Amino acid sequence: MDRVDPRITRSRRAVLEAAVAELAKSGYGAFTIDAVARRSGVARSTIYRLWPGRTALIDDALNTLNVQPAEPADTPRRAREAVRGLVRHLDIGLNEGPVAACLPALIDGAERDDGIRRLHHGQNERRRARLAAAIREATGQDADADLLAHALAGAVMYARLMTGRRLSVAQLDRLVDLVLTESKTPAK
Repeated sequence: MDRVDPRITRSRRAVLEAAVAELAKSGYGAFTIDAVARRSGVARSTIYRLWPGRTALIDDALNTLNVQPAEPADTPRRAREAVRGLVRHLDIGLNEGPVAACLPALIDGAERDDGIRRLHHGQNERRRARLAAAIREATGQDADADLLAHALAGAVMYARLMTGRRLSVAQLDRLVDLVLTESKTPAK
């Protein structure tokens, strides 16, 4: 059985945390491996041994530090709670902690760089797909799950970026209930 040296684990974690902090502080355009090395105290050569470049490092940092809730549950009631959990997690991810601080840099970088655009869109697509899967479980319907996932995620993103007013947990839960209930109402 292979054991990972705890020093490697600590160094890797330090680099990932430093990458997120550097991205939040400097933005994508000014983000450098040298700055991450200085901030983390880990040699530049070690960082390049673990990640081929800044986009791969940012991708790994965001994936590692932004832990997703458990997969959707097996009953509609539990699945509805899973949808609530995913929407709450999205809200936390957009509004709190080191990953939230990177959001402006990611949006800016996605407008200017194909690599960061693919990274940013890919991460959001995976998040939306998980939300859509939970919605399918909660509603028992497949047709509109992707659209409903966009509606829920869009509302949280809109509140964060366009209004500066974060939705409360009660509002998030009400939003989920409204969207999931509306999805079961036949179109007129």
